[in-house]
Amino acid sequence: MGTRLLERTTRSVVLTDDGRRLYEQVVPLLTGLEDAVASVAEGKAVVRGRLRVNIHPFFAQLILGPQLRKFLEGHPELQLEMITREQMGDMVAEGFDLAIRFGTPRPSTHIARKLLDTRIVTVATPGYIKRRGKPHSPEELNSGGHTLIDFRDPEASRPFQWEFHKGRKMLGVATGGQLMVSDVLTMHRICLSGYGIAQVMELGCENLLASGQLIELFPDWSDENFPLYALYPSRSHLPAKTRAFLEFVVSLIQRTATVKG
Repeated sequence: MGTRLLERTTRSVVLTDDGRRLYEQVVPLLTGLEDAVASVAEGKAVVRGRLRVNIHPFFAQLILGPQLRKFLEGHPELQLEMITREQMGDMVAEGFDLAIRFGTPRPSTHIARKLLDTRIVTVATPGYIKRRGKPHSPEELNSGGHTLIDFRDPEASRPFQWEFHKGRKMLGVATGGQLMVSDVLTMHRICLSGYGIAQVMELGCENLLASGQLIELFPDWSDENFPLYALYPSRSHLPAKTRAFLEFVVSLIQRTATVKG
């Protein structure tokens, strides 16, 4: 081809930029050809083979995990490898067919399909409010009289900045907390213990808010949303296995939204 596709060392082989571009364009065509052959031979696209999915652990534990049995039993010829981790990584180099990730994706050649938006809410327990008092505005959090739980941004390796949105208005709050965590469920547990105030996604906290175990502190400043995306290689026709899994995830999200409504 007149260009270098691989960089070889004594310990590894990695794609060059030209090699990555070729891979991203050729592999979808080969997968589509396999699906077309299967469709003609059997009269339908069969969900089978190996499917490798990169998925955010919170979504996997909260929504997907409890319902996954139904999907797997419905597709006995499918081999699903579900990798749950905080960081996205390199989909091409690691051979992922699909990714389900929170946050706005970085620019790439992948197709990015938004699955949902969830509000960012600031919460504390009734016990914490009774002990430390309820702040009446985000600015009061800067006074130093409250304990704030920081959450680590896995991509930037530093705490997420606390922001409060009301329409076009935005307030930032410096936290400088004693504690920083990198797992959403751990943050929930610590907040529920009454230790401090946390900013969390409304997704996964609906029952805690409805039951009063957590109190939303600033409902007038909760216009910030955090998205969930599906990412997959650019192609005109998704493989049957990828399409089936994505449709299953979408159905779970729709069901969750219906129950919430």
